[in-house]
Parts: sequence; structure tokens; C-alpha cells
Amino acid sequence: ILMVCTFGDATDVQWWREQNLPLRPIIGHNGRLTEVTWFDGAFDSLRPEVAEKYYSEISGKNIKAARKQIVELLRNPAGSISGDSPSLVGEPKAIEHPVKFFEKGERPLEFVTTRQWFVNVMDKKEQMLKKGDEVSWHPSFMKSRFVDWTQNLNLDWCISRQRYFGVPFPLWYKLDSNGEADFESPIVAEIKDLPVDPSENPPPGYTNDQRDQPDGFTAEADVFDTWFTSSLTPQISSHWKLDEKRHNALFPADIRPQSHEIIRTWAFYTMAKALLHEDSIPWKHVVISGWVLDPDRKKMSKSKGNTIVPMDLLEKYTSDGVRYWASSARLGVDTAVDETIFKVGKRLVTKLYNASKFVLSHETEGALEVSNEIDRAFIEKLRELVIKNTSSFEQFDYARVLADTETFFWRDFADAYIELAKKRAWDGDNSAVATLRLSLNVVLRLFAPFVPYITEDIWSWVFAEETGHKSVHISPWPTADGMRSISPPNSSESFATAVDCCYAINKKKTELGASAVRSTESLTVITHPSTRKVLELVIEDVMGATRTSNWTLSDSEDVSTGEFDVTDLVFSD
Repeated sequence: ILMVCTFGDATDVQWWREQNLPLRPIIGHNGRLTEVTWFDGAFDSLRPEVAEKYYSEISGKNIKAARKQIVELLRNPAGSISGDSPSLVGEPKAIEHPVKFFEKGERPLEFVTTRQWFVNVMDKKEQMLKKGDEVSWHPSFMKSRFVDWTQNLNLDWCISRQRYFGVPFPLWYKLDSNGEADFESPIVAEIKDLPVDPSENPPPGYTNDQRDQPDGFTAEADVFDTWFTSSLTPQISSHWKLDEKRHNALFPADIRPQSHEIIRTWAFYTMAKALLHEDSIPWKHVVISGWVLDPDRKKMSKSKGNTIVPMDLLEKYTSDGVRYWASSARLGVDTAVDETIFKVGKRLVTKLYNASKFVLSHETEGALEVSNEIDRAFIEKLRELVIKNTSSFEQFDYARVLADTETFFWRDFADAYIELAKKRAWDGDNSAVATLRLSLNVVLRLFAPFVPYITEDIWSWVFAEETGHKSVHISPWPTADGMRSISPPNSSESFATAVDCCYAINKKKTELGASAVRSTESLTVITHPSTRKVLELVIEDVMGATRTSNWTLSDSEDVSTGEFDVTDLVFSD
């Protein structure tokens, strides 16, 4: 037993097709009830004269008015099948049930039947899934959305829309002597004549005087679905069909950046078009972002009215500070507008400016060479960062690059290495100055995609002339090979050991009620024998950073590897 009283969803349409049910449309495109001829075709009736009489009372009314009138008609016994008792039993009661609403409307949707244009995709699911395997998805788990959508697809692609604005279908229909259109034999524009607007241009063999006239023609009124045209963006940018050499060089494209909610539309249909036209993929990588959320963690959108114009944020936190926030957003994850992050970005800009002023204030005569153990150890750590960042960028994980570079800059460069090398730098030590300047050069290039203005400004102070690259943004990306000329440190633990020993000494100062910058006359450092061997390589830098004049190193098996006991600390007057 099958009951279908209206097209409430796609299942009703499917049943109507499969069971070859009669079609009884009574709602017109203007939202009003249409005229109906009873006992003719689909509209059967046991009392056609009575049906026609009472239906005439609601014909032409809108849905709301017709619904109210129908209730009154059902109360009238004369309109019932028997003619002696009302069809309505009891009074109507309000109910709640799920219905579909237009996105920006306040009334339920009513389905009406229309002619539409479709592209066959239901028979190409397996081909689409194989093309999906050829594309690299970033993050990789977003591919599952594409797979789920493709596997559960239950309709072909409807590419026509009934809107005033859009790209028109370049075709027309012949009209017979009664002005009826022959929809089965459309007149299609020649490729050489494209683009064509059928509402302005007549088809071949006709003149505009014959438009919408018997034995003349009429233009297709529909326009293409938005996704049908936007799905051609890779081909549009490659000048497909206009410049084959350019197209072959640029298609498939490298990257498609887009958000996660349109994987089922923009990503799917772009891949469908590439498959249908050239049996290709449209791009090699698809990079999926999230939404921007308001402070209440709701999606920002114009329709909700919760978007913001960032001018105040730019004035307050700088352009780099705002870009820092945007760059912190991880792929595939929604990101809230959080002023805390803007503050962190502005603070980074300030610190980068001040650290750069210190580094570039030091110069020495002659060529700069990195020879000191702590310097070589730091360069090795920087080299590891470059390798890691390059790998992350190759995976389009830009947020990881920013996070790793930022951590390195604050913890290892600004808070640790500059303090360790500061004394030698002021003394004009060639190795210290060389390391500071090389490190800053690399750090600026690592930061440039994220805070472009401050890095460009600092680069122009010295490095533009030194390197011959007038802008940091056209300078080459740093590579590990570029630092291979610097000899590796004698111990891979040199830098970490120096940092940890400095921390232990400063902690001891704090425990004794003094600040970390207070000078120390003498102290003793006790550590494990294996750690002492490493510490001896960098001890002068450690003591210089902690402002210690005299020191004694001692070892003990009772102290854990990498740990330090600081004793006999005497402050200078």
C-alpha cells in the first residue's frame, strides 16, 4: 500500500516515478492554485460537476487562503461524496511536524513540477571515487566527506535554475502555430557563436521579430546553477579552449582552497566537470579550511548578521597581528574570532622588531664565520626547524609552520640563544655575530608568510642589500643545504645543556631572593659525569649569560643526567 499526496521530499518523487503515478499539480509557479478540468485525465471525480463548482471557489487563491477555504468547504454536506453529511469530522487541530523552509523565508516550501536540465552523474560514482583517490586531501580525513557524498548520491546533477541573474543556457525552442514550445527538439547555439544570450540573440534562421510568436521561437528562460559555472574555475584560469598551450601547462591546477561545507558541491562538481570534459582531475591538492566563528562559536555569515568589519582590529593589533590570527587557524577546523590571539600576534611583531634591532646592531670586520660550539649547536637546531617547516608546508600545514617557528623564536632564539651569545656579541666575537645575523635572516624568511609587513621592514634594513633580494618575499625559501657549510657541533646536546644549566643557576638566584640579572661572584655546578663533558664545551657562554665571574665544575653519579645542582653561590657586591 502506497500513499503519496504531495511531493514532500525526494522519496515521494522517486515513488511517483517508479510506480508511474498520475501527476495532479494544482499549485502554479506564482504560488496560487491553478485551474483544473475535472474528470479529464488525472483529475477523476465521482461528482465532477460538484467538484468543479467547489474547486472554483479556491482556484486562484494563495496557499494560506485556499487552506482556510478548504476547511469551510469540508464543513458543507453538499460538497461531500454522499451529498448528505459533511466530510469534516471534528474541528481541525494545530500540529507540529518537520517541513522544509526556504533559507531566508518564513513559509514552508511547496514543491512544483518543472522542466529542468540534468547532467548524468549517478552512473559515474565509481569513476568519481577513483578520481578522488588521485587527489591529495588536506587534512586527509576530509576525503571521507567526498567519499560519503559520492557513495550516497541518489539524484543526477540538476544544472538549471529559475533566477533572473546567471549564465543563460545558449538555446531556444521552436513554437508551433499555437505558440506551444517543442521542448524535445531544442535549437542549440553553435560553439563558434558562444557566448550567446538567447534572450537577446535569435537562433540561426530566425529574426527577433519571431520571438515568442506562433511558428517562431522562444528562448530558454533558465540559467545555469551557480556550481555548474564555478566548477569550471580551474579551466577558466587555464584558458581552456582559448589557449591550449597555457591550458596544458596549468591544468590540472596545483591547489584548490575551500571550506569543508562545500565539499559536496564545489569540490564534487569541479571534479565531475574535469572527469566529463577531459577524464582528468581538476587539481592535485585540495586544501580544506573551516569556518570563522563569532565569539559565541556560531558561524559568521551575512544572513545571520554576525560578521564584523576588521578595520578596528587592524588599527588596534596591526595588519600582521590580524594575519597572525588567520594563519593560526588549522586546516579543517573552525576558528573563532578571539582578541587574545590578536594580542599574541601584536606581541610577536613587537618582539621580532626589538630582537632584530639588537642583532643588527652588531657588526665585525671581515667575513663572518660560525666556529663556537654553542653557535654551531644553535645553527644545527635552526637547520632542523627548516627541515620540519619545509615538510609541513609541503603538506599545506601552514598553522604548524607558524606554531613551530614561533616556539623556536621565543624559546630558543630570543629567550635562550641571544642571552647565551650576548656577552660575546658585545665584545665583537665574529662567531656570535655571524650566528645572530644568519639566524635572524632565516627566521625572517620563515615568518614572512605569516607576518609579512614587519619581516619586509626588517629585511630592508640590511639583508636586502647584503643578499641582493630587495624583498624578503622574493628571497629563496631557506634550506638545510644552505647551512651545511657550518660544521656540526661536537655534541648534539650542547645547546640544550647550556639552556638547562642557565635555568638551574637563575632558579637558584631566585630561591636566594635575587633577580636572574644579578651578577654572581662565584658558584659551583654539580652534574652527572656525562653531562659535565658536554657542559665543558659551552661553560663560558653559560657563565657569561648568568653574569658569573668564577665557577667550579664538579660531577657526581648521584645527579641525574641532564640535571644540575648549583651550590656555593656568592653574589657580587
